[in-house]
Amino acid sequence: MRRFAWRLQRLLDIKVKQEDALRGELVAVTEQVVALRGRLLMQRAALRRLLAGLEPDATETWLERKRLALRHASVTEQQLTEGRRRLEELEQQRQRKMHEVMEVRKFRKRLERLRAQAYEDFMRRQEKRMQDETDDRTSVTVARRILSPA
Repeated sequence: MRRFAWRLQRLLDIKVKQEDALRGELVAVTEQVVALRGRLLMQRAALRRLLAGLEPDATETWLERKRLALRHASVTEQQLTEGRRRLEELEQQRQRKMHEVMEVRKFRKRLERLRAQAYEDFMRRQEKRMQDETDDRTSVTVARRILSPA
């Protein structure tokens, strides 16, 4: 019996590898998004704690502490703004990667369906060929029995 060989198998293999690579890139971008969100949350919490600790008191250093805290708060707010901008970029990149993965996955699935159909056709042809051979052998055997003297 012949072996099944599909002409587009190499393309399917390439698409599987491409999907795996894109999925790895998607995971990397998602990890960056999660890490950046965590950093932003920590910075916001630290800023809130700093500002909450600025209750007026009677000490002489209170105004100086408040001035430093507000200066630090403005720098932190700039960092937060930059972080949010970077987070938006990463989210967009993540969406693009997800779209790419989905497109490659769809293409791969279509190729797999085509391969399955080609395999079914191959098996049907093989079965038909085997049946034809069996029919031919049976016909030859019957003809020999009829023609041979008993």
